[in-house]
Amino acid sequence: MKIIVHDYAGYAPPIELSRVLARRGHEVIHAYFAGDRGPKGDLARVPGDSPSLSFVAVQISRPYDKASYVQRRFNDVAYGRAMAGLIGREKPDLVISGNTPTEAQGAIIAACRECSSAFVFWVQDFYSIAVSMLLRRKSWALGAAIGMYYRFLERRQLRRSDAIVVITDQFRELAGSWAGSAQKVFTVENWGDLKSVTPGQKVNEWSRKNGVAETFNFVYAGTLGLKHNPQLLIELARRMKGKAQVIVVSHGIGVSRLVDAKSKENLDNLIVLPLMPPSEFSMALAAADVAVAVIEPEAGIFSVPSKVLSYFCARRAVLLAAPTENLAAKLVAQEAAGLVVDPCDISAFLTAASRLRSDAELRSNAARRGRDYAERTFDVERVADRFESIFSKAMTARPTALRGFRKTVRAPRRAF
Repeated sequence: MKIIVHDYAGYAPPIELSRVLARRGHEVIHAYFAGDRGPKGDLARVPGDSPSLSFVAVQISRPYDKASYVQRRFNDVAYGRAMAGLIGREKPDLVISGNTPTEAQGAIIAACRECSSAFVFWVQDFYSIAVSMLLRRKSWALGAAIGMYYRFLERRQLRRSDAIVVITDQFRELAGSWAGSAQKVFTVENWGDLKSVTPGQKVNEWSRKNGVAETFNFVYAGTLGLKHNPQLLIELARRMKGKAQVIVVSHGIGVSRLVDAKSKENLDNLIVLPLMPPSEFSMALAAADVAVAVIEPEAGIFSVPSKVLSYFCARRAVLLAAPTENLAAKLVAQEAAGLVVDPCDISAFLTAASRLRSDAELRSNAARRGRDYAERTFDVERVADRFESIFSKAMTARPTALRGFRKTVRAPRRAF
């Protein structure tokens, strides 16, 4: 079967899925947005890759600015046209698309209908809910109006999808309701990349280069956007000045607040670094004594911070500020892989940080438990089995494409 795996952001786990699907005999085109500046996986062929795997960096003619909602919308529309063009040229049997802006996703679905390609909507979060909640901080009326518009678009897209993958059972009821059918909604929880993110020694090339090989380090690695409160990291640097380094390897609109605070308050223990190439990611996480993640309370119901899964892979204790209903918060608490606090409670966040800093046994046990969970759960072969099963159902929903699927797909080795 010819598949386009579209992951707008270019994250590592979907790339790993594409590699496995290609090894199983599918022709896989892994497409991503070349202009997204977030953390990336290894978006190029490596030795051992199947010859049926290729990567396509989808581009638009204008710079992409996430800070401007108006400009961002025009860019998303342009990106959707570019992806639709790729689908029209390649005419795949199936497209799975995740981490995708709403306007762009609409164009992708329309292109699939034009080509009689099956479409699988990979729901990482609900964009309409996110936009509505985040914009209401500035204007309740604006947030409500824009949220209503995007909710209309998302409902229509879910209804037009042949199958829907959600990353947590918490999303199933809403996705099924909006799609008009719970039967086409399937849960596949996100996973970390055990091959790329491996436990390592704290003293390594990266930590020596950045002067943090011998210090106690809190490390935040990943995007710092509207869903993340940079003030928590600033407060952590204030509390730990003279005691520990707070290292933020990131990009996003929150980074400028960190840089300003560092300069104005002389927070010499707040180290702000740009995102690193994938080859350095494991070393950066290995430099952490404690790995940090934060997510705003409003975001807890529609977003799951996947960086926590990378922290599990790296065998590092986690300090997480997130609502208790968030999947990542539930995992950290369930596995005793670190400490979870309310994202609105700065005092509790700082107390948990101090406790992790002072208790080496707590850190060691938490790190081990997180890694144990990753090794039990993050089996990409089983994940690929699950996706192939979902693809089969999606192709059945698209009768014109069914014959091509039957020629290539094999039965899953093992059900979830």
